[in-house]
Amino acid sequence: MSVTTSTATTSTTAAHEAGSRTRPPAPKRTGSPGLTLFAALLGFFMIGLDASAVNVALPSVGRGLGGSTAGLQWIVDAYTLMFAALLLSAGAFSDRLGASRLYAGGAAVFTLASAACGLAPSLGFLIGARLVQGAAAALMLPASLAMVRQAFPDAVARGRAIARWTMSGAAATALGPVVGGALTSSVSWRSIFFLNLPVGLIVLIALTRTPASPVRSAALDLPGQVTAILGLGALTYGVIEGGADGFGRPKTLISLLIAVLSFIGFALIEARAKDPMLPLGLFRDRMVAVCLAIGFVVNAAYYGLIFVFGLFAQDILGRSAVGTGIVFLPTAVLCTMTNLASARVAAKRGAHFPVLIGQLACGLGLVLLLLVNTHTSALMLAILLLPLAGGLGFAVPSLTAMMLGGIAPERAGLAGGVLNSFRQTGGALAVAGFGALVAHRSTFVVGLHTSLLISVALLAVTAIATLALPKVR
Repeated sequence: MSVTTSTATTSTTAAHEAGSRTRPPAPKRTGSPGLTLFAALLGFFMIGLDASAVNVALPSVGRGLGGSTAGLQWIVDAYTLMFAALLLSAGAFSDRLGASRLYAGGAAVFTLASAACGLAPSLGFLIGARLVQGAAAALMLPASLAMVRQAFPDAVARGRAIARWTMSGAAATALGPVVGGALTSSVSWRSIFFLNLPVGLIVLIALTRTPASPVRSAALDLPGQVTAILGLGALTYGVIEGGADGFGRPKTLISLLIAVLSFIGFALIEARAKDPMLPLGLFRDRMVAVCLAIGFVVNAAYYGLIFVFGLFAQDILGRSAVGTGIVFLPTAVLCTMTNLASARVAAKRGAHFPVLIGQLACGLGLVLLLLVNTHTSALMLAILLLPLAGGLGFAVPSLTAMMLGGIAPERAGLAGGVLNSFRQTGGALAVAGFGALVAHRSTFVVGLHTSLLISVALLAVTAIATLALPKVR
């Protein structure tokens, strides 16, 4: 689970968000637009490659640092939870500090956190560094797209630049598992993080020759942000620890209680705040509520299961890290291709159609994956994963358009940011929940099949809800 989980959708959402705001006067430019685009897409590529590469290295990390399945879940979720929670405030930070300044600061922190990950002497240290990485990535992502918008005032040129920015993330998603597997098998899992150091340095050098972004006032909802992070973190901890040690243990119960109290506190804060980070009235809009549920469920089904199948390929089927990366390469490529096809189909049939078909394809893929057992070959696993990946890639870009097409334009930026946050949260909680079901090797396949059935049930609910929505073009 990672930032690459939403490359195409994030770009679409961020583009709506940037376009929905009042544009300030353009800053004086001292560098070429091409250099700004280079810095923005290289940083996006770095974030995406790091996130997707780490997934195939998890068993090797566990052997090197002595981590259990619960510890491996935290390597993924520490990053994803911070990314999901801070996305809600990242736009305001970008406005207050200036997109280029925030991007430079995020890139510097991400690079330093990557060095800390590579040098991690223990699992706890690595998880802490991943938290910092996730926070930095959340700040970098919207800032990078804002820089691209500012560098290309012409609409046609800006559209081409955003398309290139989007494809850099898609390429990172496709290459990440193979690069991660190759580095893990030939060098060490630590080299995945060290790879970020020269890339981050190049980004920072390029930023010294790009123009400064404008700064403007924007409200920050710090109490809401703190309670959101606390609630998501406590819930994830409770699910992961419950799966490892049992849900009746005091630490698990206390963690889940903290999560409930935090979410109640978050709701009260948002209901009373003058400028809430997440206006609760947004959920009264049926289109928004259903689209958020779809985003949550689709990401949970895909990224929760990719985490589980990554462990399955290495720990149960005995594949190497690079072999596991190759298993996932076709899914990443297909997901990228169906991302592009989704926009074309939506232009002809409306956004509702690819969202529904994508969910049905995901559901079919999950049913087919019930055939997986300890005798399944790596080739067969790669083939069986394709419908799930294709369905996700086909549904998600049009999901953004479907939601934004059904609400007032002035709420587009907020709704888009919330959608991405819900998608990331769905993936993070699925890694926690599905990881808990496969925490014990003796019951791994049973837990895998249970995860598949849960995902099928959730997708059935959201598909029915999609049918009940008015069609949006």
